[in-house]
Amino acid sequence: MDEIKSFFKKESLRRSIIFYITVFALMAMLLTGVTTSVCNKLTNRIQASYPETGEKYYLTNIEGERLGEGTYISKQEIPYSEGDRRLLDFLDIFPLIMTPVYSAVCIIAAAFLFYRNRLKKPIGELHAAAEKISNNDLNFTVQCEKNDELGQLCQAFEVMRSALETNFLEMWRQMDERKRLNTAFAHDLRTPLTIIKGYGEMLEANKDPQVANTALTISNQVSRLEHYVDSMSRLQRLEECKPDSRPVSVKVLAETLRKTAVLMSRKGKKDILFKNKIEDGFIFIDVEFAQQVYENLISNAFRYARSKIWLCIFKEEDSFCLSVEDDGPGFTSESLKRASEPYYTESGCRGENYGLGLYICRIFCEHHGGRLKIENGDEGGCVTAVFKEIPPGR
Repeated sequence: MDEIKSFFKKESLRRSIIFYITVFALMAMLLTGVTTSVCNKLTNRIQASYPETGEKYYLTNIEGERLGEGTYISKQEIPYSEGDRRLLDFLDIFPLIMTPVYSAVCIIAAAFLFYRNRLKKPIGELHAAAEKISNNDLNFTVQCEKNDELGQLCQAFEVMRSALETNFLEMWRQMDERKRLNTAFAHDLRTPLTIIKGYGEMLEANKDPQVANTALTISNQVSRLEHYVDSMSRLQRLEECKPDSRPVSVKVLAETLRKTAVLMSRKGKKDILFKNKIEDGFIFIDVEFAQQVYENLISNAFRYARSKIWLCIFKEEDSFCLSVEDDGPGFTSESLKRASEPYYTESGCRGENYGLGLYICRIFCEHHGGRLKIENGDEGGCVTAVFKEIPPGR
């Protein structure tokens, strides 16, 4: 038995399926033969139970004595009973009916056993491996005892998994190293910036206007560098934050967002139109994530809107969505591709904008299982933040 199992482990799938089909085809033929034989025996038994009828011819000797049992020179139809007649008709067609039935059953059995013995386990291994990889879990191995085509595929999958694990470990190592370098850089840069800023403030008090103006320019640039250092530390914290999803009343959340929009519209002197397309109920999101993204999107819209901003909250399958559209010039083709990158701003629009607003929104959305969609709407630029709902226990 062990030798047979070892033989099948080494055989290819093509030869295995041929073997299964051949064995079960022979089995179908055997069953058909057995059925035909049994039906013939039953038919003969029924016929033997009825005496033969008709004129019988006998051979005689000179004395007129009969020789042998005699032979019927003509036969009459045997008067079978109604039940035996039906049974004989059934026994006559039963082998013809069962031949395709046996063939179909044997083909299904061959396919089932072939799948169970040769395909089910490796396919299950590959499916489980693919699911774990999709969940960023590489701490497993793909095993398959067979050396057929699927076994080779499992081996190739294991090689891929091992390469992914190595690459991911290296990538995570580099990311950790980059985080440490950024933290060290931000920390070490503060001391010289503080010193330069102090000397700049001293020089600003100089009576020479040219020296004072130069010192003021230096101080402004130092303040700009300090802002970059703070933003690097802030982004470091953002990349590590995780959402805390809880059930939130749609009515309460919509009212909170509407009030926030009203307060910001007074400050920015722009008209804001708020619309809620979600029915009353509960959604499962991190409210803090949503509010920070919401405020960033409105602030970004204020910089480009001429007079109006449209805000809308709605649901898209299993996600909560925030849409902010303004009546400004919209996004350029370059901005549509790069607007959510860190420190990216359109040329001529730098000012006090450091290009972090949409990047921060993207980070929050992605950490919440969603995305940030940037496009041009009917009036101007339109940005939609998508947060995937995360029910408790997930």
